[in-house]
Amino acid sequence: MAAAPRISLDQWQALVAVVEAGSYARAAETLHKTQSTVTYAVQRIERLLDVKLFELRGRKAELTATGQLLYQRGRALVDEAGLLERSARALSAGWEAEIRIAVEVIFPSWLLLSCLDRFGAESPHTRIELIESVIGGTLEAIEQGTVDLAVTARVPEGHAAEPLMRARFIAVAHPEHPLHKLRRKLTFRDLRAHRHLVVRDTGSTRSKAKVSIDAAQRWTVSQLSTSIEAARMGMGFAWFPEEHIRPELAQGLLKPLDLGEGGVRFAQLYLVVADRELSGPGVLRLAGLIREAVAASCEAVELQADEADRPRAARKPRSRPSA
Repeated sequence: MAAAPRISLDQWQALVAVVEAGSYARAAETLHKTQSTVTYAVQRIERLLDVKLFELRGRKAELTATGQLLYQRGRALVDEAGLLERSARALSAGWEAEIRIAVEVIFPSWLLLSCLDRFGAESPHTRIELIESVIGGTLEAIEQGTVDLAVTARVPEGHAAEPLMRARFIAVAHPEHPLHKLRRKLTFRDLRAHRHLVVRDTGSTRSKAKVSIDAAQRWTVSQLSTSIEAARMGMGFAWFPEEHIRPELAQGLLKPLDLGEGGVRFAQLYLVVADRELSGPGVLRLAGLIREAVAASCEAVELQADEADRPRAARKPRSRPSA
């Protein structure tokens, strides 16, 4: 068994406070302790470890090289103790040790990660198992009870769901793709003569629903990112979620196909809590964060669209950022 530490957490906290507050007096105010108590705690570290933490430079006390190292380690220790306490409070309140979530790959990944990051700040020791799925895979995960929460395009029978957002798909290809060189409105007959890029349904029973065209040439891949990369390299065309290809569109690496109809498609996404009656506060909180983030994102998009539609003369000039 490892020996008990000679320096207490309170003493490390005192050192951190002195460094960050800039003086013993301000550190004492921050910690709600007397200045003599804080001074003694720092001196105690120096005596027990036989080190010098501060040295006078002119009239100002600054950290020595050893003091800087111990401050950094002490800061990490204090932060970790804080995380441990918050996690303990969360677990004692019934927060789950692990949450499993299935999310359709068409859901914006940046939005999902921001939600998980916010959740992690509130419950850092709750493990997250994320399944990035396609069509039937999400449905099966809900029906088989292998996930607590899901973002899905199809709602299984017997499960309540709330509309979350509509994903917009755009038919695109590389700017030099032969379809763009036709220089006219395209038809589905034109598309059938070229390679169609498709992402595989992750369900054990492949969906029979037609989600694309019946092209003679087709590449079916497992990852959306692989399909996008293939399109960027001029290897085929596909309908991609707009949110996932914004950089490629902006950089001119992909270009929307000029289809007479069907060039844009939509898929409704739903938020499903697998078993609301038995769900713990962690699952419900994560569901709430996803709901809030999507609402804020949609509102921002609508504001941008309204601004773009307004006559230039009527637009409110943007203030320049202060220097």
